[in-house]
Amino acid sequence: MRVKFYGTRGSIPICDKDFQEFGGNTTCVALFREEQDDIVVFDSGSGIRNLGKELMEKTFFPNQRIIIGFSHFHWDHIQGFPFFDPAYDSTKEILLVAYGEKLTINDLKEVLSRQMENTYFPIKLENMGAKFDFDLRKIKEAIFPDGRVLVNSHNHPGGAQGYRVETNNKVVVFCTDVEHGTDIDENVVKLAKDADILIHEAQYTPEELPNFKGWGHSSWEQAIEVAERANVKRLYLTHHDPDHDDAFLRKVEKQCQKRFPNCFLAREGTEVHI
Repeated sequence: MRVKFYGTRGSIPICDKDFQEFGGNTTCVALFREEQDDIVVFDSGSGIRNLGKELMEKTFFPNQRIIIGFSHFHWDHIQGFPFFDPAYDSTKEILLVAYGEKLTINDLKEVLSRQMENTYFPIKLENMGAKFDFDLRKIKEAIFPDGRVLVNSHNHPGGAQGYRVETNNKVVVFCTDVEHGTDIDENVVKLAKDADILIHEAQYTPEELPNFKGWGHSSWEQAIEVAERANVKRLYLTHHDPDHDDAFLRKVEKQCQKRFPNCFLAREGTEVHI
C-alpha cells in the first residue's frame, strides 16, 4: 500500500520560485492499495488535477472506483474538482463521500455543484460525464468490503472531519484543518491511535498560533503531541501556510525531527510505502 501527496499547501495555491520543494497545490492525498482496489482520495484541492492526469494513464478494472472523501468544503479543499480529468470520462465511476456526526451540510451534490454554476465555471457537474454517486451520512464508522473507516468531527470554522482508514492490516489517518485550542483534542488522539501514518495539518509555528485563534488550524508542536500520545509510527505534516517558503519549512522540519525523528513535512509528489 502507498500514500502519495498531490497537494500540501493550505489556504491558496502558490507557484513562486521559492515554494517548489514542498509544493504549491492545495490539499489532495491519495491512498493506493492492491492494483484492483478502489483508489481512495482525501480532498480535492488543486492538487487533484495532477492526480487526475496520472489516473487517466492507468488501467481501470471492472467496477473499480475512485472514492473522494472530503474533510470539509472550504475553497482550498474542493477547488480542484472541476479540473479532475476522470470526472469527464464516461467509463469512470466516482464515489463522493462526506461522513461525520456533526456534518453541517445536507446535500453533497449541491455543495459541489455550486462552484460549477455558470457564474464561476463553464461546465455543470451533471455534464461532466463520469458516473457519480454521492454518499453523505452523519456517522462515525463505515464498513467497506476491503476495510473500515472511522470518522471524527473536530474543531474548525464550519466544521471538519478526520478519517481513519483501516485496510490490509494497516492504518492511515488524515486529519487536517483542526484547531485544538489550549488542550489537545482527545478524540483526535483516539482517531490516530497506533496509526502507521498520521497526516496532520500544521499550518502555523507555535509562535504564530496565538495570532490566529479561531482560524481553525494547528501548530507543528500540537501535531507532534498528537503523534506521541497516539503512538504513531510516522507523522507527515501538511497544509503548509502560503507564506512559508521552502527555506522556512526545511528549518521547521529539522526542529520537528529533534523531537519526533519520524516526522516529515509533506512534499508534493512524495510517495510513502507501508
